Amino acid sequence: MSVKLIDHMGTDLSVVNAARVSFAKENKEFQVVDDSRLIRYLAKHNHWSPFGHASLQFHVTAPVFVARQLVKHQVGLVWNEVSRRYVDSEPEFHFVEEWRGSPDNKKQGSSDKVITIDYDIQKEYITECTNTYRYLLDKGVCPEQARMVLPQSMMTEWYWSGTLMAFARVCNLRCKEDAQKETQDIAYSIDSLCRTQFPVSWNALRNMPT
Repeated sequence: MSVKLIDHMGTDLSVVNAARVSFAKENKEFQVVDDSRLIRYLAKHNHWSPFGHASLQFHVTAPVFVARQLVKHQVGLVWNEVSRRYVDSEPEFHFVEEWRGSPDNKKQGSSDKVITIDYDIQKEYITECTNTYRYLLDKGVCPEQARMVLPQSMMTEWYWSGTLMAFARVCNLRCKEDAQKETQDIAYSIDSLCRTQFPVSWNALRNMPT
């Protein structure tokens, strides 16, 4: 799994000036004390629109089951994903290194307990699915139908663009302990990249209540 920053627009100063335009004011440079205070105020009081004037674009690679959790976040975000209607290259898969136990609390995704499972079980299943997929393609079945036999552990990739505020909402939810670990891994990668580009704004947004 991986997250790569492709592009970004704006800085912490972009957020400040988007807010200050209400008073017909503009800063040429970021004033650490005053502007940081303003950003914290905006975040604390849920004045989200100034954070919508800063944006980022990521290229994400993750298994399908992670992608289907993250694509639920729609507001302020745009998603374009590889399609196996058009791509019939050899699929890649996410292999489990450690199986987690079922939780006592149904609201939690997994427990800290480690379940010992023969590694070959997943490998054999994926091999069978891949062979079936290739068999269907070789028989002339269209890729948009043949893809249905591939498991959710198949790797996918997408471009994900959106506002700083939108990605903060993603991370505020998906970096929590009750989020699936694999989804947390992607969210924390996004968190790190956003913090690098927008340190003051991101710190304020990530401390917001969800």
